[in-house]
Amino acid sequence: MARRYDPDRRRRIIDAAIRVVGERGIAGLSHRSVAAEAGVPLGSTTYHFATLDDLLVAALRQANEGFAQSIKDSPLFAAPAPEPEADPGSGAAAEPGRGAGPGSGAGPATSAALADELSRLLEVWLSGDRTLIELDYDLYLAALRREAVRPIAAEWVDQATALLATHTDPATARALIALIDGICLQVLLTGGTYDRAYAREMFTRLLG
Repeated sequence: MARRYDPDRRRRIIDAAIRVVGERGIAGLSHRSVAAEAGVPLGSTTYHFATLDDLLVAALRQANEGFAQSIKDSPLFAAPAPEPEADPGSGAAAEPGRGAGPGSGAGPATSAALADELSRLLEVWLSGDRTLIELDYDLYLAALRREAVRPIAAEWVDQATALLATHTDPATARALIALIDGICLQVLLTGGTYDRAYAREMFTRLLG
């Protein structure tokens, strides 16, 4: 009997791996547990991901994409809209800075605007159900003991730094990422309440 073509199976296996880590932690991740969660034969997981490290790499990369996308979707970091073209018959050039604002190509945000937006993003991430962000850090911290996963964790830092560097210098952008990680981990590990005013103040101090 011919094998049924299933182009989404690899993605379903990654999604299942993320759910397994969310429910049982990294220790609960195995080809067998993921196959059962995904509802696929065990051979499918080993076909797409020969080792658990391969599976962790794919899961962490997908989690990174979610984090990075939430930054990209922020009005402050959204891709600038194209400048309106001048009417060839009018002889007038497009008005520079028209519609200027966050994400409109008006240039870097002020330190105050950047501090406010980063503190808002943290509030979004840490408000309500924290399962997803806990899962992201579970995968992120797996890189401490798994050599193969470290480059993927570094990808998140580099990608997020590049986004923030559109509004500040690269060194400060990397320090902001370190502060974001520190605040998130403190809140998650202590079970505390996120303090947006405190976060905004710390971002403001770092931005100078």
